[in-house]
Amino acid sequence: MKTIRDAFFIRQGVDMGDIRPVFNKVVWIDKPILKATLTCSALGYYEAYLNGARVGKFILAPGWTSYGKRIQYQEYDVTSLMEECNTLDIALGNGRRYHGNGHEHYESITDKEDALIAALHIEYEDGTEEFIPTDSSWECSKSNILYSHVYNGETVDFNANTDEKFPVKELRDIDTKILIPQEGEEVREMARLGVCEVITTPKGELVLDFGQNLTGYVEWKVPAQKGKEFRLYHAEVLDRDGNFYIDNMRSAKVEIKVISDGNEHTYKPHFSYQGFRYVKLEGFDKNAINPDDFNAVVVFSDMKRTGYFACGHELVQQLYENIVWGQRGNFLDIPTDCNQRDERFGWTGDAQVFARTASINYRTKKFFKKWMHDVAADQHEDGGIPHIVPDTGWDSYGSSAWADVAVIVPYWVYRTYGDTEIIREQFESMKKWILFMESKGSERGLFDTHDCHFGDWLSLDAGDEATGGFTDNDLIGSAYLAYSNSLFIEMGKAIGEDMSYFEELYDLSVKAYRKKYINTGKPEHETQTANVLAIYFDLTDDIQREGAKLVKDIEECGHLKTGFVGTPYLLHALTKIGRSDVAYKLLLKETFPSWLFPVTKGATTMWERWDGMKVDGTFATPEMNSFNHYAYGSVGDWLYTTVAGIDSDFNEPAYKHIIFRPLPIKELGYAKARILTENGEIISSWEYTGKGNECKFSFTIPTGSHATLYLDNEEYEFESGTYDTVFEYEG
Repeated sequence: MKTIRDAFFIRQGVDMGDIRPVFNKVVWIDKPILKATLTCSALGYYEAYLNGARVGKFILAPGWTSYGKRIQYQEYDVTSLMEECNTLDIALGNGRRYHGNGHEHYESITDKEDALIAALHIEYEDGTEEFIPTDSSWECSKSNILYSHVYNGETVDFNANTDEKFPVKELRDIDTKILIPQEGEEVREMARLGVCEVITTPKGELVLDFGQNLTGYVEWKVPAQKGKEFRLYHAEVLDRDGNFYIDNMRSAKVEIKVISDGNEHTYKPHFSYQGFRYVKLEGFDKNAINPDDFNAVVVFSDMKRTGYFACGHELVQQLYENIVWGQRGNFLDIPTDCNQRDERFGWTGDAQVFARTASINYRTKKFFKKWMHDVAADQHEDGGIPHIVPDTGWDSYGSSAWADVAVIVPYWVYRTYGDTEIIREQFESMKKWILFMESKGSERGLFDTHDCHFGDWLSLDAGDEATGGFTDNDLIGSAYLAYSNSLFIEMGKAIGEDMSYFEELYDLSVKAYRKKYINTGKPEHETQTANVLAIYFDLTDDIQREGAKLVKDIEECGHLKTGFVGTPYLLHALTKIGRSDVAYKLLLKETFPSWLFPVTKGATTMWERWDGMKVDGTFATPEMNSFNHYAYGSVGDWLYTTVAGIDSDFNEPAYKHIIFRPLPIKELGYAKARILTENGEIISSWEYTGKGNECKFSFTIPTGSHATLYLDNEEYEFESGTYDTVFEYEG
């Protein structure tokens, strides 16, 4: 049977400039149909319509992969849409092909032209079939989309002439063997938010506030004023004077422009999305604005929600909501680093530090497996991993903590869902990365001769507006060699691999790390992040010594100083040394720098920088200042595992053996978490009753799991069921 690989990639045969094309095919049916299937893909984006009805719900299809090696295609059952005479229209959007090295040039990531490929397969009741592929027999017309760009927005003219037909060109040099079935979750319209407030700023700007920083676009009614141009601009924040602020968008124009034809239309962008809370309107009559005419459409990958957390502290609860919204805004087919400026890439470091939290909040198994296939596809021959996946062509690669995504993301998918398939699929990629690190050492066991590391990114110990942090990059690299290798060993054993070579390497790594980096007295070896890694990665021979240094540093300066590398493990390390009191002080701190400081500033998502907005209301450098950037949201896993106390035994993944180890504190009043696992629902909750130190605990264990409860220095074993108990717990 013929498939989409038997079709041709096609594009318009004439120069249309920025106008987006629509490819057309008329199909007549003269006998009863059993089934009709439309299969589509593109270099770029596509939207398909059959007899005027939108086919499928995938936004920005076919999704973003390493296009030169893997392009997803989608299959749609269109039987119910078929008529006697069928008009098939497929619009082609400008995708993310790559045109340069600077961020301002990231329009695409393949050197091929935008192109469409599709096939309509019809099965008739009499047993015959018809296969209608894209080829030069299709026609092409101009759409009313005069311009479309992921970052810059979209321009639509409802007066445009869309009737003229043009020839189609077949692109026979594109190998259709790179087409693969849909692997990831589809990006869908997941929610709609109405306008919270219509604002007139001090500068006189007309601004809509949707009350939530989000990823998506605005669906709105275009006023029926023929020839009139209406513009929408998008922003995450207002400045301290209350004016519209887009400097942090860098070169992204984030503009939607629509020209009216005199009829009322409901419009939303086709091939563009933005990250925003605020929308500035231009061209509208300020006295005729109806907020009900505007809705923010929230788009993200259609993952199942699996994790929930609630507590009695308003700011901590908002922090948790910000973490969830940060994931929604950045899990858009790939795990992006930000969703508003001229970037929106699959930064590997951000994804690996957030992977555990992400996989509790949502079911990420399918999402991550698709992206990890691209990590392997873009991996260099020597085992190095690009900083960004899909790869955007940087010459440098292989940064510690970033490239360790090759091991850490599969590990958390395995631990969360008990999925050994991802281990088998990614085993060679993981192995190549471990061997790459091993090859870059001054001695076996160290990763200290590679010259491309981002370090403890955006930490606070290297000076104002610094990026890389003060912690020794070679220390971080060597720490991750040991840590990632330890996870690799665990996964390898889970599928029956001989891991003796890597076990030997691990032993050497720990010994070499201790000799070179532990207790040296060098400031770059004694940072908060250095001590956190030594504790959390089990690299020290004296955990309390490193713990004392960490606590002393925090108490002397009064706050955290960690960046992207140290922050995910900071509270875990403090808990591990028995200083959850210090961990809670950091969590509950409201002044800068802290997790709650952005919340006090009205944040509804996580910030890229601790000082994205400064105490006086001014902003950090617009060159790198995203207000929806989930890396610091990695604290979410501590809320689940320590505050609420739901964890799993490393020896029994997928929560088959649940570890309940809650740590109540009176400042929260209560905490409750619910996680939907492979076996069913786990619930852990505690609440101070108001009677002195009396605290009520409740636990639910699903069928197929068993649990160990650690509480008040005692250990208890439970099978499936729901249990309640009351303790005197000072907190």
